[in-house]
Amino acid sequence: MTGTPNADSSRTDPQTIAYPSAHGQPRARRLTADDAPHVIVLFGATGDLARRKLLSGMAHLALSGLTPDIRIVGSSLDEMTDEEFRAFARKSIEEVGVRKLSAKEWEKFEPLLSFVPTSAGPKALADKVAEERAELGEGSRILHYLSVPPKAATKVIETLREAELVEDSRVVMEKPFGEDLESALALNAEVHETYREDQIFRIDHFLGKEAAQNILAFRFANGLFEPIWNRNFIDHIQIDIPESLGLDARAAFYEPTGAYKDMVVTHLFQVMAFVAMEPPTALEPRAISEEKNKVFRSLEPVRPADVVRGQYVGYRAEEGVHPESDTETFIALRASIDNWRWAGVPFYLRTGKKMAEGQRIISIAFKEAPKSMFPAGSGIGAHGPDHLTFDLADESKVSLSYYGKRPGPGMRLEKLSMQFSTEEMAQKGDVLEAYERLILDAMHGDHTLFTTAEGIESLWERSEPLLNDPPPVKSYPPGTWGPNSIHQLIAPNAWRLPFERQWRA
Repeated sequence: MTGTPNADSSRTDPQTIAYPSAHGQPRARRLTADDAPHVIVLFGATGDLARRKLLSGMAHLALSGLTPDIRIVGSSLDEMTDEEFRAFARKSIEEVGVRKLSAKEWEKFEPLLSFVPTSAGPKALADKVAEERAELGEGSRILHYLSVPPKAATKVIETLREAELVEDSRVVMEKPFGEDLESALALNAEVHETYREDQIFRIDHFLGKEAAQNILAFRFANGLFEPIWNRNFIDHIQIDIPESLGLDARAAFYEPTGAYKDMVVTHLFQVMAFVAMEPPTALEPRAISEEKNKVFRSLEPVRPADVVRGQYVGYRAEEGVHPESDTETFIALRASIDNWRWAGVPFYLRTGKKMAEGQRIISIAFKEAPKSMFPAGSGIGAHGPDHLTFDLADESKVSLSYYGKRPGPGMRLEKLSMQFSTEEMAQKGDVLEAYERLILDAMHGDHTLFTTAEGIESLWERSEPLLNDPPPVKSYPPGTWGPNSIHQLIAPNAWRLPFERQWRA
């Protein structure tokens, strides 16, 4: 097959597909047994996540040829016809979608969309999916994407069971996966009544980012870094994900959740596992999941004394927030991994709302070399340790800072850096958005970038000391980096954000 396949065409060639490269030239990819046509049933299809990310991502997957034929069946509490849902999808992609569609692209994507309101019941949903599968032909599969709150997820799974849409299907579940150990155990048990663990894909979009996967390449493919990735050479590690945005009218979700449950358990600890895991036996899902779970089992319980909880000034005046709310909008903590590689190395995690900047970085601080040979006033040690920094933003960046000699007479040292960005690569156009990559992986049955039931339960178990006895929240002004006590938490070290040096343009 040559050229970009038409999304409406039948699947005539089971061997290869072609899709555009960064330069617009098609390049072939071999199809595998898991490259089956799919009906994607999108629950919560009119919600914020679908509007901002999912509809745009599915359009890109369908039109780029990265997937064989797909059909998208939306479902939500809203009453819509197929035509109204298509108009909603087009408006969403035009207004807030990451990838915009030309008129010609929309013409190809529009027929792939249909809608079944929740009120229509299980049979109507089953009939629509059967109709779409008949069009796709023999061998088609189903991917259910549950873009709904956790409490609604079990109701959706009950509907799928009644509609007999479980066989030959996989289910993607959004975070949070419970709110403590007891609820996580109950949720997993309830989901397992209908789905096997290998059918369940618990999504963390941070792990779908190009930079998160680049950590594995840096660690395990380079003789420069692999031998020094341990307690003998690394002093401490920071995972820092401040957000400049506020609640965005999500008080009903955020008020009972807070920053720890919303971000640390489901995002920051998952990224930490990529940084801290042992080498897997192979780059395949089961081996990687097992190494991540070993990290979670080695994580020491989170002590309240190692945590700073904050709440931005004005939070209690937000619509839907209790006037005496103790919910944290900010959290910083010191975590410890009790194993041979990381004994004694602190991991500092920080995230919060309405902070000075929106950033997503991982910073590896190396132990400093002896300074005795350098003369006083040379500048050695004045700027802290050397750092390897990963930027998890959509434009993946990596920076290595080090001391070097300033040109001129005498021995005067200053911090220099080597930097890399995916924007510098010829293949920059091939970078997938996090949700695009994860949806594609779920269609292929690839669990590498997803979370297991065991991993989630381990994290909630180690969170119990904090959840049972949280320290009081401390206020911080919007537009800052959190409460002042965060500096005592990390002393004698210092937070990498805000950066003294900027990324190279």
